[in-house]
Amino acid sequence: MEPGYRLRLYLLTALVLVGFGALLTRLHEFQILRRNEFLNLVPGNRTVTVREPGIRGEITDRNGITLARNLRRYEVSFNLEEIRDAFLAQHEDDRTIERLANEKGLPRKREEKDIVSIVKDGKESTIERLRALGLAKNFKASDLRTHFLTHGGLIPYSYRTDLDYEQFSKVAEHNLALPGVYLSIRPQRQYPYGSLASHIIGYLKQWEKGDVPESATRKYNHYIGDEKGIAGVEASMDEILRGPEGRKTIVKDEKGRTIRMSDYTKPGIGAKLQLTIDARKQYLLENVLRRAGRASGVVMDVNTGEILAMASVPDYDPNAFVPSIDAKRWKAYNENKRLSPFTNRAISAFTPGSTMKVATAVSGALQGMASRSFSCDGYVAYGNHKVGCWLYNQSKGSHGTLNLSKALQQSCNPYFNKLANTIGWKAMVEGCQMVGIGKRTGVELPKEEAGILPGSRSWRAANPGGVMTPVLTAFLSIGQGDTMATPLQLCAMTAAIANGGKYFQPRIVRKAVSEEGLDVLQDKPKLLVDLIESGIAAKDFELIRKGMWMAVNSPGGTASKVRMPKIEVAAKTGTAQTTDNGQKSNNSWVISFAPYEKPRYAVCVLVQNAGSGGKVCGPLVHLIYRGLFAQDEGLKLPLRPQKEFGGNTERIEEIQLPDDILAAISADPAADTGTAGETGEEAGEVAAEITPSTQNHETTEPPTPTLTPEIDDEGTVIPRATPVSEP
Repeated sequence: MEPGYRLRLYLLTALVLVGFGALLTRLHEFQILRRNEFLNLVPGNRTVTVREPGIRGEITDRNGITLARNLRRYEVSFNLEEIRDAFLAQHEDDRTIERLANEKGLPRKREEKDIVSIVKDGKESTIERLRALGLAKNFKASDLRTHFLTHGGLIPYSYRTDLDYEQFSKVAEHNLALPGVYLSIRPQRQYPYGSLASHIIGYLKQWEKGDVPESATRKYNHYIGDEKGIAGVEASMDEILRGPEGRKTIVKDEKGRTIRMSDYTKPGIGAKLQLTIDARKQYLLENVLRRAGRASGVVMDVNTGEILAMASVPDYDPNAFVPSIDAKRWKAYNENKRLSPFTNRAISAFTPGSTMKVATAVSGALQGMASRSFSCDGYVAYGNHKVGCWLYNQSKGSHGTLNLSKALQQSCNPYFNKLANTIGWKAMVEGCQMVGIGKRTGVELPKEEAGILPGSRSWRAANPGGVMTPVLTAFLSIGQGDTMATPLQLCAMTAAIANGGKYFQPRIVRKAVSEEGLDVLQDKPKLLVDLIESGIAAKDFELIRKGMWMAVNSPGGTASKVRMPKIEVAAKTGTAQTTDNGQKSNNSWVISFAPYEKPRYAVCVLVQNAGSGGKVCGPLVHLIYRGLFAQDEGLKLPLRPQKEFGGNTERIEEIQLPDDILAAISADPAADTGTAGETGEEAGEVAAEITPSTQNHETTEPPTPTLTPEIDDEGTVIPRATPVSEP
């Protein structure tokens, strides 16, 4: 083929391809992008389909007390595309006004009207008509403009959500004269007890453009999406809490005025979620923890694995996010990373200190070493590392020869160092994993941390070439070095010790029931491990329980401040070396269960930047048990809406028990501020020359919520109406 002929063929092919491309581009513009625009030009009636979100299911405590519900919200929204088209149709003979440039409404000439001007300027504008009814309000012009350029007419612009019934009726009465204005009755989430259980319940975020599926653009003319759970069970149970969507079909005339509603499918209601927590026990736990600056606590039913209360302070009010949060308040929540009110400390990992000695005791018992005695000479040397006993660190000598129960009572480091290295690090890892250390419990909450178990597969993957030396095994045995655990993990382990060796999976969701009354989630405990069946002799297991009893009730025990009148409590304290804002600090712990003979409760408390576990957490655990058993004896614990607690970063050396303990249980939360006492008794069981853990969890970043826009100078400034509040 001649070169000239070949060139002409190539040019012809290129022209054909360019022509087809141009044709397809125009077809896409006319049939997809500008479809609604051309449909509106056809005279006669037309139908508009509106997608309505489902109604979220309620959240209650185990006794049916409502913790999250839905209020009736009267909303006025704008279909900005319809408002624009009605305006252009009204002024089609006005030569000074041209149609907007394209489907996005971008102006080509100076004379063309911006969407904000169409909405608010002139006697016939939407805002002016609403003003005549006394129903105009503040709005941010730049947000309205951006909304139109981004969403067109598919997604409504929410103008007002604070109407009362009388105002709503007034708009409905004049709705025919307001093209593009839609009225709806929508549910709005409310948390009637304020910040109570905020880390368990979580909060919501308004739906966004990215949440709109691609198919919706063809199925609906008007799309209203579902709110999304961001934290807590609102997030983890989001799918079952959401109700089925509704669909509304409206007939409009050629001028965009509503004629009638031709079809309506009512939105459904999501499943009703019942939590395992007791709201009154939750209120008790939270107000006790407010005596510290940064703390967390867990109360569990030892016989089922149910979490009866779980709290973390500082906290936040989930109502602040409904329907959106003020930018200044959001900034205030995030200003101090050390306080981090969005961090659920109950499922965040911290250095566990001597509470890990219980896991070490379990590991030893699995290897038949529970009856073995070891000597305490004040410290154990591993090359250049010297792991000391707290008696030795305070120049008070040593414990001498101890058995397992006495070692738990006295919290003797050398005993557990020697026990761990006698059974070896592999047996230590195996035993710790059986009681849930180093892995997520599987509780129905997002962002649960697994912690760190040195020697485990995950630890070796994160530390290529890492070797479990005798000193690292010693550190593991007393909960120092790299070891990290969550309060929930330690509480679940304690529950297994309390009930005789049965490790139940912790759970915060009790059951979920659909609108039709069907069980979506069933109330059923899940037994994961039976330590007795796994090889621990019953008599050896009792040595561990006895040691925790002695720590509270025998002279010289480190948990004496937990002691209760008439009720026998068993406990283990912990004082873990760590860092706080770059400074050496301690995290204080108490894990416990009660009553000793027929246990019902396991309680774990953690306080950051504190003195010894016995002096700081001990009194808090005592107060918690006083409330729990008072309720069991018929006292009705208080329950009121909670205000959020900001916490503090101050050092706490000691917490004193109040003289009137029952009054303290029922105290006004505003009075429950952090207290600090003087240093008196032993400073806990901190080991000497142990590298503090530097891992902190105060920098957890929550997802960015929907922020309330500020009013700009383009917007109409009208005093806000008082929001309606309905039960």
